[in-house]
Amino acid sequence: MSTERVPMTTEGFTQLEAELQRLKAVERPRIIQAIAEARAHGDLSENAEYHSAKEAQGLNEATIAELEDKLSRADVIDVSKMSGDKVKFGATVKVVDEDTDEETAYKIVGDLEANLKEGKISISSPIARALIGKTVGDSVEVTTPKGARSFEVLDISWK
Repeated sequence: MSTERVPMTTEGFTQLEAELQRLKAVERPRIIQAIAEARAHGDLSENAEYHSAKEAQGLNEATIAELEDKLSRADVIDVSKMSGDKVKFGATVKVVDEDTDEETAYKIVGDLEANLKEGKISISSPIARALIGKTVGDSVEVTTPKGARSFEVLDISWK
């Protein structure tokens, strides 16, 4: 396990804590119950339900350990207290694709919070790395899986 700090927003930290609590309070007891039921069926050497439940237990415990590690190394950044005219972690950046004129807003968040469907991109993504340090009116070229794309920064906000 690393000692490197993990940047995340207050919202992301709260979501990880909730997921950790769910794994401990809901999943762990459910898996223990499944193991007990499977064990009651007798011979464990050929008991698929038992082996499946034990595997689920191992995965759940590994996920719990990983979340506890990430939370212990969290560098929580309160975006509501941030401001400025340059793009940085926590900013919501409105950009326009210079080829298609399609406007998109991206919130730059930690790796664990990234969710493109919600408009949240990881600080380590190609688009975020290209936008960091830019101001309104700047253009950036980003190499994406779909090829090179050019974006112009339209707005930077903090929410």
